[in-house]
Amino acid sequence: MAQTYTELYVQLVFAVKRRQGLIKPEWEGKLFAYITGIIQNRKHKLIIINGVEDHLHILIRMHPGQAISDLIRDIKSNSSRFVNENHFVNGPFEWQRSYGAFTYSKSQVPQVKAYIQNQKEHHKKISFKEEMLKIFATLGIEHSKEYGFVWLEDGVEDET
Repeated sequence: MAQTYTELYVQLVFAVKRRQGLIKPEWEGKLFAYITGIIQNRKHKLIIINGVEDHLHILIRMHPGQAISDLIRDIKSNSSRFVNENHFVNGPFEWQRSYGAFTYSKSQVPQVKAYIQNQKEHHKKISFKEEMLKIFATLGIEHSKEYGFVWLEDGVEDET
């Protein structure tokens, strides 16, 4: 019988629609636990989840049986429904359509995990835009508005 072995480490990054600071400390633990359940139920291994009021970072070891886009869709749709059904915010809660998915080698996992763990401290010094542009530069990704992550301060709402 053939065996398949994979070590696929992926950092997922996505933001609240219009970068609204809606994720509050009072309920973020419940949101993180809910998202953890989604990830585990789809056979992925959560390494860490953290974020600030307007966006999340998730590091997982990806199971090869599900596409990243399908996992992101499942996380966003189910977690936004969870937030809305629990009335954690006044009005509707939505994630933006854009997301980042960045791969890392096993040797990079401890560094990425520490980075995600320190999100709240990190964002006292750097904006989400600066953070994402730094990630793009580090990974050699050319940012294009055509592919999402259009910044609010550019005068355009990110609806992609």
